[in-house]
Amino acid sequence: LCSECGQFHLLPDNHLYNFQDEVDDELICHICLQPLLQPMDTPCGHTYCFKCLENFMQEYNFCPMDRKKLSFQQCHKSSLLVRNLLDKLLVLCPFKAECQQTMQRCELEAHLQNRCPGFKKYKAELERKKNPFSKGKEDLPAKVETHMPKDPEVPGGGSSLVAESSAAAVVSLGTAEPGLVNPAFEETEEGKFERGILVAETSTIEIHREDPEEDLGMRIVGGKDTPLGNIVVQEVLRHSVIAADGRIAPGDHILEVNGVNISSVTHCQAVSFLRHPGPVLHLMVLQEKGFSSKTVQQDSSSAPNREVIHVTLIKKDRSEPLGIKLIRKTDEAGIFILDLLEGGLAAKNGKLSRNDRVLSINGQDLRQGTPETAAQIIQTSESRVNFVVLRQPGVQLADSAEDGSTSNSSSSNGGSPVHHRRRLDQNHYRRKSTYQKKTVSIKKEPKESLGITIGGGRDNKNRLPIYVTSVQPIGCLFRDGRIKRGDILLSINGIDLTHLNYYEAVSALKSNAASHSVVLKALEILVSDPTDPPLDIKEQGFGWSPLWITWLGLPSYLHCCQDIVLSKGNLESWGFSIVGGFEESKGNQPFFIKTIVPGTPAFRDRRLKCGDEIVAVNGVPAIGMSNSELIPMLKEQRNRVTLTVVSWPGSLV
Repeated sequence: LCSECGQFHLLPDNHLYNFQDEVDDELICHICLQPLLQPMDTPCGHTYCFKCLENFMQEYNFCPMDRKKLSFQQCHKSSLLVRNLLDKLLVLCPFKAECQQTMQRCELEAHLQNRCPGFKKYKAELERKKNPFSKGKEDLPAKVETHMPKDPEVPGGGSSLVAESSAAAVVSLGTAEPGLVNPAFEETEEGKFERGILVAETSTIEIHREDPEEDLGMRIVGGKDTPLGNIVVQEVLRHSVIAADGRIAPGDHILEVNGVNISSVTHCQAVSFLRHPGPVLHLMVLQEKGFSSKTVQQDSSSAPNREVIHVTLIKKDRSEPLGIKLIRKTDEAGIFILDLLEGGLAAKNGKLSRNDRVLSINGQDLRQGTPETAAQIIQTSESRVNFVVLRQPGVQLADSAEDGSTSNSSSSNGGSPVHHRRRLDQNHYRRKSTYQKKTVSIKKEPKESLGITIGGGRDNKNRLPIYVTSVQPIGCLFRDGRIKRGDILLSINGIDLTHLNYYEAVSALKSNAASHSVVLKALEILVSDPTDPPLDIKEQGFGWSPLWITWLGLPSYLHCCQDIVLSKGNLESWGFSIVGGFEESKGNQPFFIKTIVPGTPAFRDRRLKCGDEIVAVNGVPAIGMSNSELIPMLKEQRNRVTLTVVSWPGSLV
């Protein structure tokens, strides 16, 4: 049940309410035909629900009522008067059997959370089902809560608790100003800052498919061979298996597929696992739930056969990050090491391990501590940071991609099926994709077709170059054999195709195919890594499209950048974290959006996506910058920032 409206609905859908009286037609959304929620006005004078209009504009570029050309960015919130009228509409409590109260719509959420006996009974029954051996104790569902100023990344993600590391460009926990990149800081009315807790929940989701070969219908980005590290859901396609299930959303991290740990595999390997056919698919995902100022009380527990280990790390200066990711568990008290950043101080030292429980830092007892407290101790340490950790031999949260070991630990989440984690032997490498220019000259009959289908176009929402989606066995290009699926088409008979939309490109190809000779210039994608699984499998459902990772190395003249202007209030944070940038060990890497936190300006704007590449900030190119150079640029922007980004579509699975 939704905690805001008390009714069942899919996560992307509007809340549902039982209105006491008939609602005036002027207050009805003409998309969902329900009373308006978060009303948005169009320039042509129509009003729709925020979510209804947003979903509609993802597919169309006109107003639903008068079909005038429209973009979502042109729309704005309705007046305060209209919003107040809507909020004051009278609704009935959905728990009619236990509660017959009537209230204003804006009061329903508080009623459910604090006063409704029906919702309280529902939560108690739900808790008893989740914890059948509990004696009425109010436990929370299995959650991972992080006090970090960035995304709660999964094992192998290459993240760091300490800010301004090479893995995540975020504002330090100890900063004295509002979070700009770091969404974990909020300012109270008194002008003091509260540190929010970034709440993330891991769960195993069982997906059923009537047709075992059917696409899941989502796009993914990331992988061990990219700066993102983890596999992240970029988009869920409408009317797909995943959309119908309703539990997976953009931004979710996929940890396991059918018991196989994919947190440390390459992008292509992850795609191969997720494309594997079958009637039932078990996905372990980590989902961010936003920020909470509440802390969770946890019971302490001990485990036998553990050893106490003392480790000292020496920082070159006070601001040097250790490269440690800390989390707290709900089934065990204290804080634990989730990940060690590759190349970081802790990883180079080699004595700390994943799943170590931190007992103390610099003599301060952390047996009942929080990641936030640990971060403060680390950041205030001058040079020496002394750890005392508790370790159970042979158990780790996840294996690194380099050590070649395997993990026999298992995980269960809220009664979900337990799958033993199996890790692929995978050496870390940076994918090298190259593009070879080729010119194909063909003599043909005037009536003979080229025999290709294409995709992309600058009218595509990702503004892609034109690429070949198939070569049919009936045309001259199949007979010639040099043009392949996935090739980027640059020109035909001297006509530039790189700036055309889809229909213009189709017209250009058809008109030039009528001649006796055709000269095609194209880019062929060359990926020379033999360890990747073959992905040239039978295409289904949504049709063929290139993998996300193949777009990343395209020459810059084929990039189609867009400027995204984000605005926020003084008390807000931007709500995104970034990875990548220049590192001495890896050279120049692009900056990518890794996390977009629910409820923040970046989330509400809807244009930024996980996996988007940041090209410039306020017109200043980001190429060649390190995190420590880019962070101050973002911190300087108080209320408005212009991000120039390239958005490539994620790989379809």
